[in-house]
Amino acid sequence: MMTERLDATFAALADPTRRAILARLARDGEATVTELAAPFAMSQPAVSKHLKVLERAGLVTRGRNGRRRPCRLDPRPLQEVTDWLAEYRRFWEERYQALDALLDELQDPEGG
Repeated sequence: MMTERLDATFAALADPTRRAILARLARDGEATVTELAAPFAMSQPAVSKHLKVLERAGLVTRGRNGRRRPCRLDPRPLQEVTDWLAEYRRFWEERYQALDALLDELQDPEGG
């Protein structure tokens, strides 16, 4: 299940328009499809398709406020991505520490 959520999140994040939509929601809070479509040279139906991908990944939720259906960012899938990437960060930090130790040893082979 975790793999499927990560796959959906990475697939959603792969598109620059969807990343821009998420950035807009993170910066300004909720927005309607019309408001989200404004800065893009595309139709509202095209933006709606992007929003559906973001919704399937769990990154966006839609509410109801009278006739408005505002979209909101749900950051939980991004936390899952961050947690997944943390393992690789630790891996590379260990490699860099080993490289630093090797470089120190090469610069001062007698140890002091």
